[in-house]
Amino acid sequence: MFKLFSVRSLSSLTGVNTLQNRKKFKNPPKRFQPKGLDVLYEDHDILVVDKRSGLLTVSNATDRENTAYYKLTDYVRKGNKKSNNRIFIVHRLDRDTSGVIVFAKNEKAKHTLQDLWQTFKKTYFAVVNGILDEKEGIISSYLAENSIHKMYSVNTKSPEKGKLAKTGYKVVKESGKYSFLEIDLLTGRKNQIRVHFAEKGNPVAGDKKYGGKDQKIKRLTLHAASLTLVHPFTKEKMTFESKVPGYFYSLVSGHE
Repeated sequence: MFKLFSVRSLSSLTGVNTLQNRKKFKNPPKRFQPKGLDVLYEDHDILVVDKRSGLLTVSNATDRENTAYYKLTDYVRKGNKKSNNRIFIVHRLDRDTSGVIVFAKNEKAKHTLQDLWQTFKKTYFAVVNGILDEKEGIISSYLAENSIHKMYSVNTKSPEKGKLAKTGYKVVKESGKYSFLEIDLLTGRKNQIRVHFAEKGNPVAGDKKYGGKDQKIKRLTLHAASLTLVHPFTKEKMTFESKVPGYFYSLVSGHE
């Protein structure tokens, strides 16, 4: 599994001095490493992991333990249920979306990250059905949720009924049946990427909720490949990356 983070800049000397006064962070022993998640980076304030497809971020009505949140809570507590250590939700990835996700380890870090979330760069890769007429562009609409928890774009004459969602994209490669896209998530609405491309007539391959049920597709082909954020304590600009699954490339190479 590919693991990388890079520190790009530092905003203040005060942050450095305070950081030097903190105890050096020690990673938990390997025996506590959570299954289905690779820890990309961890310190006193944030925990960044690479989530596999098929794992919930948080619990739902039927699955409370097979989630990133549950597994990582146990991880930071080192298996001790009486420990006060915990993690906080900053954002979510859909169950079948893989890739980079960040959790906060204290409430201050959570609020700081969420307040700045729209300014962070989030890059995804996806395989969508068909060939796009426009090879690069921005999809913009107002999204709302219906009674069965599916998202949809509302009429442009009534934008107040939804929340603005903007998705930038660029075609990287095409085959006769699929297009491989690099996606810039400009906002972070629920199911945003999946809805935008489904409504465009090019649903994400393997999307059973918003697209067709193609039995040949093994998984939802959507991957959170890169996240650039500003650290809530040190103010360092940091980039975390996860390798795009090889299966995505096979679909646009004719080897699915």
